[in-house]
Amino acid sequence: MKSTSQPIVKTFFDPVTWTFTHVVYEAINTPCIIIDSVLNYDPKSGRTSTHSADEVIQFVKESGLQCQWILETHAHADHVSAAPYLQTHLGGKIAIGNQITKIQTVFKDIFHLESSFPVDGSQFDELLVPDEIWSFGNLACKAIFVPGHTPACVAYQVGDAIFVGDTLFMPDVGTARCDFPGGNAEHLYQSIQKILSNPPETRLFMCHDYPPTNRPVAYLTTVREEQQSNIHVHEGVSGEAFVAMRTKRDQTLDMPVLILPSIQINIRAGHLPPPEENGVSYLKIPLNQL
Repeated sequence: MKSTSQPIVKTFFDPVTWTFTHVVYEAINTPCIIIDSVLNYDPKSGRTSTHSADEVIQFVKESGLQCQWILETHAHADHVSAAPYLQTHLGGKIAIGNQITKIQTVFKDIFHLESSFPVDGSQFDELLVPDEIWSFGNLACKAIFVPGHTPACVAYQVGDAIFVGDTLFMPDVGTARCDFPGGNAEHLYQSIQKILSNPPETRLFMCHDYPPTNRPVAYLTTVREEQQSNIHVHEGVSGEAFVAMRTKRDQTLDMPVLILPSIQINIRAGHLPPPEENGVSYLKIPLNQL
């Protein structure tokens, strides 16, 4: 898909999880898509809230936009998806790459989920296949499969913009970890090269930023800037060198604070586990498992 148009992107930042949510559209009063939403979750109390999603809803409604798709780049381990809440208020189909079934299979076992939990992706409205293209208004979106961080990661290309999920970060931060179940540093290197094969001026929108102390939070860079300056995978870094660096670095990283609640909810397309007899939904903490 050639980068022939420049969609408008409105970005929202959740400072607790360092997550960006992107609303992509052509103009006021046109269809839009929403990428990587956030449901606020307090791990100390187990309470959810919707102030981050409500900001998105307010903008979409005030701009006269019609939400057609609510997209996930992958089953996030660092924040909970607000996709069902957004769908209730804005409509649209919840979609993710079709390799989500691999993630569901692994984590159904890790969390010993109810036997009735399906691992066929049916919790989502649509499962996208590699290089699938669909239209929303006069814009088109392409699903680019970018495994590595997880085997189910997808980037989304709309015109001259690519929403990279956790595959790449800002050049001074680097690249995604690959030590989650199914992660693979060699696959991540190949996925990054796929993204960086686009024209140098292609805009790259981040899902997260973890900035050094000498700059503010940022979410936008370009293929050229990543090729020239990414600390992990700039031009000249071989696949072998990248895999060695990534593997060594991943061994030093702690698990994300919200991995246990996030994964359990996000493999359900953002829906909470079924309530038990008392009407309350519960999450599980597998001891000595991860």
